[in-house]
Amino acid sequence: MGQIAENLSQVQERLQQAAEAAGREPSTIQLMVVSKTWPAEIISEVADAGHRVFGENRLQEGEVKIPALSADLEWHFIGTLQRNKVRKVLPLFHVIHSISSMKLARYTNRVAGELGLQPRIYIELNLGAEESKHGFTVSELREYAPEIQHFENLQWQGLMCIPPQVESPEEARPWFSQLRELRDELQASLGQPLPGLSMGMSGDFEIAIQEGSTVVRVGSAIFGQRKAWKGIESL
Repeated sequence: MGQIAENLSQVQERLQQAAEAAGREPSTIQLMVVSKTWPAEIISEVADAGHRVFGENRLQEGEVKIPALSADLEWHFIGTLQRNKVRKVLPLFHVIHSISSMKLARYTNRVAGELGLQPRIYIELNLGAEESKHGFTVSELREYAPEIQHFENLQWQGLMCIPPQVESPEEARPWFSQLRELRDELQASLGQPLPGLSMGMSGDFEIAIQEGSTVVRVGSAIFGQRKAWKGIESL
Protein backbone atom coordinates (compact mmCIF):
# COMPACT_ATOMS: atom_id res chain seq x y z
CA MET A 1 0.00 0.00 0.00
CA GLY A 2 1.34 3.42 -0.99
CA GLN A 3 1.56 6.31 1.43
CA ILE A 4 -1.52 8.08 0.07
CA ALA A 5 -3.64 4.94 0.26
CA GLU A 6 -2.36 4.36 3.79
CA ASN A 7 -3.25 7.93 4.77
CA LEU A 8 -6.73 7.43 3.32
CA SER A 9 -7.20 4.28 5.36
CA GLN A 10 -6.14 6.10 8.53
CA VAL A 11 -8.59 8.95 7.88
CA GLN A 12 -11.39 6.46 7.22
CA GLU A 13 -10.57 4.76 10.52
CA ARG A 14 -10.62 8.10 12.35
CA LEU A 15 -13.99 8.90 10.79
CA GLN A 16 -15.40 5.55 11.87
CA GLN A 17 -14.12 5.93 15.41
CA ALA A 18 -15.48 9.46 15.71
CA ALA A 19 -18.88 8.37 14.43
CA GLU A 20 -19.10 5.39 16.77
CA ALA A 21 -18.00 7.52 19.74
CA ALA A 22 -20.84 9.92 18.91
CA GLY A 23 -23.33 7.08 18.65
CA ARG A 24 -23.69 7.53 14.90
CA GLU A 25 -23.56 5.13 11.98
CA PRO A 26 -20.33 5.79 10.03
CA SER A 27 -22.09 5.17 6.72
CA THR A 28 -24.18 8.33 7.30
CA ILE A 29 -21.04 10.48 7.05
CA GLN A 30 -19.48 11.12 3.67
CA LEU A 31 -15.74 11.62 3.36
CA MET A 32 -14.99 14.12 0.62
CA VAL A 33 -11.33 13.99 -0.40
CA VAL A 34 -10.20 17.50 -1.30
CA SER A 35 -8.02 17.09 -4.34
CA LYS A 36 -7.37 20.73 -5.22
CA THR A 37 -3.85 21.45 -6.51
CA TRP A 38 -3.16 17.73 -7.01
CA PRO A 39 -2.92 16.33 -10.55
CA ALA A 40 -5.03 13.50 -11.91
CA GLU A 41 -2.32 10.86 -11.51
CA ILE A 42 -2.09 11.55 -7.78
CA ILE A 43 -5.87 11.63 -7.34
CA SER A 44 -6.08 8.29 -9.13
CA GLU A 45 -4.15 6.70 -6.24
CA VAL A 46 -7.09 7.53 -3.97
CA ALA A 47 -9.60 6.35 -6.56
CA ASP A 48 -7.65 3.11 -7.04
CA ALA A 49 -7.95 2.55 -3.29
CA GLY A 50 -11.72 2.53 -3.73
CA HIS A 51 -12.68 6.09 -2.83
CA ARG A 52 -15.19 7.86 -5.06
CA VAL A 53 -15.97 11.33 -3.66
CA PHE A 54 -13.70 14.30 -4.38
CA GLY A 55 -13.84 18.06 -3.91
CA GLU A 56 -12.35 20.81 -6.07
CA ASN A 57 -12.46 24.56 -5.53
CA ARG A 58 -11.45 25.85 -8.95
CA LEU A 59 -13.26 25.37 -12.24
CA GLN A 60 -9.96 25.56 -14.13
CA GLU A 61 -8.65 22.49 -12.34
CA GLY A 62 -11.89 20.59 -12.60
CA GLU A 63 -12.07 21.10 -16.35
CA VAL A 64 -8.72 19.35 -16.70
CA LYS A 65 -8.91 16.62 -14.07
CA ILE A 66 -12.50 15.45 -14.10
CA PRO A 67 -12.49 14.26 -17.74
CA ALA A 68 -9.11 12.57 -17.14
CA LEU A 69 -10.41 10.39 -14.31
CA SER A 70 -12.99 7.62 -14.01
CA ALA A 71 -16.53 8.62 -14.93
CA ASP A 72 -17.91 6.94 -11.80
CA LEU A 73 -16.35 9.48 -9.42
CA GLU A 74 -18.55 12.03 -7.64
CA TRP A 75 -17.33 15.61 -7.76
CA HIS A 76 -18.18 18.38 -5.30
CA PHE A 77 -17.50 22.05 -6.02
CA ILE A 78 -16.31 23.66 -2.79
CA GLY A 79 -14.81 26.95 -3.92
CA THR A 80 -16.35 30.38 -4.29
CA LEU A 81 -18.89 30.11 -7.09
CA GLN A 82 -19.01 33.14 -9.36
CA ARG A 83 -22.07 33.73 -11.50
CA ASN A 84 -20.01 33.79 -14.69
CA LYS A 85 -18.73 30.27 -13.94
CA VAL A 86 -22.08 28.62 -13.09
CA ARG A 87 -22.82 27.48 -16.64
CA LYS A 88 -19.49 25.61 -16.79
CA VAL A 89 -19.47 24.33 -13.22
CA LEU A 90 -22.88 22.65 -13.29
CA PRO A 91 -22.17 20.03 -16.00
CA LEU A 92 -18.94 18.97 -14.27
CA PHE A 93 -19.91 18.83 -10.60
CA HIS A 94 -22.64 16.78 -8.98
CA VAL A 95 -22.80 18.80 -5.75
CA ILE A 96 -22.28 22.52 -5.05
CA HIS A 97 -21.32 23.46 -1.48
CA SER A 98 -21.04 27.21 -1.96
CA ILE A 99 -24.39 28.80 -2.81
CA SER A 100 -23.55 31.96 -0.92
CA SER A 101 -26.22 34.51 -1.83
CA MET A 102 -29.83 34.67 -2.96
CA LYS A 103 -28.81 36.25 -6.25
CA LEU A 104 -26.49 33.31 -6.92
CA ALA A 105 -29.14 30.79 -5.85
CA ARG A 106 -31.71 32.22 -8.26
CA TYR A 107 -29.24 32.34 -11.11
CA THR A 108 -28.01 28.79 -10.48
CA ASN A 109 -31.58 27.52 -10.44
CA ARG A 110 -32.29 29.22 -13.76
CA VAL A 111 -29.14 27.94 -15.46
CA ALA A 112 -29.66 24.42 -14.11
CA GLY A 113 -33.13 24.46 -15.68
CA GLU A 114 -31.73 25.62 -19.01
CA LEU A 115 -29.16 22.80 -18.92
CA GLY A 116 -31.66 20.17 -17.79
CA LEU A 117 -29.73 19.51 -14.58
CA GLN A 118 -30.72 19.17 -10.92
CA PRO A 119 -27.56 19.61 -8.87
CA ARG A 120 -27.48 18.96 -5.15
CA ILE A 121 -26.65 22.14 -3.28
CA TYR A 122 -25.66 23.37 0.16
CA ILE A 123 -26.37 26.91 1.34
CA GLU A 124 -23.18 28.52 2.64
CA LEU A 125 -23.39 30.42 5.94
CA ASN A 126 -20.94 33.08 7.06
CA LEU A 127 -21.61 32.53 10.75
CA GLY A 128 -18.61 34.56 11.88
CA ALA A 129 -19.57 37.57 9.73
CA GLU A 130 -16.03 37.54 8.30
CA GLU A 131 -15.36 40.04 5.54
CA SER A 132 -13.01 37.57 3.84
CA LYS A 133 -15.74 34.94 3.45
CA HIS A 134 -18.92 34.66 1.43
CA GLY A 135 -22.22 33.32 2.66
CA PHE A 136 -25.72 34.04 3.89
CA THR A 137 -26.24 35.62 7.26
CA VAL A 138 -28.60 33.75 9.57
CA SER A 139 -31.30 36.40 9.11
CA GLU A 140 -30.96 36.26 5.32
CA LEU A 141 -31.35 32.51 5.32
CA ARG A 142 -34.44 32.67 7.50
CA GLU A 143 -35.93 35.23 5.12
CA TYR A 144 -35.17 33.40 1.90
CA ALA A 145 -35.44 29.74 2.94
CA PRO A 146 -39.06 29.38 1.74
CA GLU A 147 -38.03 30.56 -1.73
CA ILE A 148 -34.99 28.26 -1.83
CA GLN A 149 -37.22 25.39 -0.76
CA HIS A 150 -39.31 25.76 -3.92
CA PHE A 151 -36.53 26.02 -6.51
CA GLU A 152 -37.48 23.34 -8.99
CA ASN A 153 -33.97 22.74 -10.38
CA LEU A 154 -31.92 22.64 -7.17
CA GLN A 155 -31.92 19.75 -4.71
CA TRP A 156 -31.33 21.52 -1.41
CA GLN A 157 -29.38 19.15 0.84
CA GLY A 158 -28.67 21.37 3.82
CA LEU A 159 -26.13 23.89 5.13
CA MET A 160 -22.39 24.46 4.93
CA CYS A 161 -19.99 26.56 6.97
CA ILE A 162 -16.28 27.03 7.46
CA PRO A 163 -15.73 28.42 10.97
CA PRO A 164 -13.38 31.30 11.71
CA GLN A 165 -9.80 30.21 12.34
CA VAL A 166 -9.30 28.92 15.85
CA GLU A 167 -6.36 27.73 17.92
CA SER A 168 -7.72 24.25 18.62
CA PRO A 169 -10.33 21.96 17.04
CA GLU A 170 -12.47 22.15 20.17
CA GLU A 171 -12.91 25.90 19.64
CA ALA A 172 -14.71 25.16 16.37
CA ARG A 173 -17.44 23.24 18.18
CA PRO A 174 -19.76 26.23 18.88
CA TRP A 175 -19.84 27.09 15.17
CA PHE A 176 -20.68 23.52 14.18
CA SER A 177 -23.33 23.38 16.88
CA GLN A 178 -24.84 26.65 15.69
CA LEU A 179 -25.10 25.36 12.12
CA ARG A 180 -26.80 22.16 13.30
CA GLU A 181 -29.28 24.11 15.41
CA LEU A 182 -30.07 26.42 12.49
CA ARG A 183 -30.63 23.40 10.24
CA ASP A 184 -32.96 21.87 12.84
CA GLU A 185 -34.88 25.15 13.06
CA LEU A 186 -35.31 25.31 9.28
CA GLN A 187 -36.47 21.71 9.07
CA ALA A 188 -39.19 22.48 11.62
CA SER A 189 -40.30 25.76 10.06
CA LEU A 190 -40.27 24.52 6.46
CA GLY A 191 -41.56 21.03 7.13
CA GLN A 192 -38.81 19.70 4.84
CA PRO A 193 -35.93 17.36 5.63
CA LEU A 194 -32.53 19.06 5.30
CA PRO A 195 -30.27 16.18 6.28
CA GLY A 196 -26.99 17.64 5.09
CA LEU A 197 -24.41 19.43 7.22
CA SER A 198 -21.22 20.11 5.29
CA MET A 199 -18.67 21.02 7.96
CA GLY A 200 -15.34 19.82 9.25
CA MET A 201 -11.89 19.60 7.64
CA SER A 202 -8.61 17.79 8.26
CA GLY A 203 -7.94 19.46 11.59
CA ASP A 204 -11.40 19.35 13.13
CA PHE A 205 -13.58 16.79 11.38
CA GLU A 206 -13.94 14.59 14.46
CA ILE A 207 -15.47 17.52 16.37
CA ALA A 208 -17.73 18.24 13.39
CA ILE A 209 -18.91 14.62 13.37
CA GLN A 210 -19.76 14.87 17.05
CA GLU A 211 -21.91 17.90 16.20
CA GLY A 212 -23.76 16.18 13.35
CA SER A 213 -21.72 16.70 10.20
CA THR A 214 -22.74 14.53 7.26
CA VAL A 215 -19.94 15.63 4.89
CA VAL A 216 -16.35 16.22 5.98
CA ARG A 217 -13.67 17.51 3.66
CA VAL A 218 -10.17 16.15 4.10
CA GLY A 219 -7.20 16.87 1.86
CA SER A 220 -3.88 17.48 3.60
CA ALA A 221 -4.30 14.49 5.95
CA ILE A 222 -4.39 12.28 2.84
CA PHE A 223 -2.19 13.99 0.26
CA GLY A 224 0.17 15.91 2.54
CA GLN A 225 0.76 19.63 2.23
CA ARG A 226 -0.77 21.09 -0.89
CA LYS A 227 1.30 22.13 -3.85
CA ALA A 228 0.77 25.49 -5.50
CA TRP A 229 -1.40 25.24 -8.59
CA LYS A 230 0.79 26.07 -11.59
CA GLY A 231 -1.86 25.93 -14.27
CA ILE A 232 -3.05 23.39 -16.76
CA GLU A 233 0.40 22.77 -18.17
CA SER A 234 1.54 21.26 -14.87
CA LEU A 235 -0.91 18.40 -15.29
